[in-house]
Amino acid sequence: MSLFGVRLDGTRSGLIKSFLEDNYVCAGDPVAGDLEFSGREDIRSRLAASGAYQGRELEEALSSLDTFVNMMQDGDYVLIADEEWVYLGDLGDYFYDARQESVEGGTAHRRGVTWLKSLPRTAVNSAVQALLASDQEVTRYSGVLPAARMDLWLADSSDVDVETAHSPARVDEATIAEALAVLKAALHSPDAERRERAAAAILHYAK
Repeated sequence: MSLFGVRLDGTRSGLIKSFLEDNYVCAGDPVAGDLEFSGREDIRSRLAASGAYQGRELEEALSSLDTFVNMMQDGDYVLIADEEWVYLGDLGDYFYDARQESVEGGTAHRRGVTWLKSLPRTAVNSAVQALLASDQEVTRYSGVLPAARMDLWLADSSDVDVETAHSPARVDEATIAEALAVLKAALHSPDAERRERAAAAILHYAK
């Protein structure tokens, strides 16, 4: 299990509402096309062939895309933030939405996200603050993560007033029921880590 921060700036700073309501996050420029089966060197070649990047810009774009496509895994965690709030989500698989190729800011490279918790930006711990302040568009957290209850680890103290946290997006009852059914099924997974994440998510919902 890993934790990643995705920086939102420029044209992407206005996408956070879409991320939260439509349950996804994006990174990188769509000039490289669908990268589902692409390794790091293939991504480099595609970026170079596009003519959009050279030198340091090429290396930065490569780092972000390779991290987003290849280092992130289903079941890892992601953090995004606006000026006031930080949002924690459980990552899904990478996919390429070709319909978004021409959208300003490049939103075609995507991963599904199940958003789990939000906290005031002033309440998160120093490790999270540093991750969110990274110069890279996509950054992997290099420290030690807790074995469970990632949502509690985010804060400087577990005594954060629950009334200060808010749900990132409204979800209808049918979707909630469907999501809970998936989590209940995951409780019987042969993967111990997946069982643990499912149990934590169900307990968090039940609070």
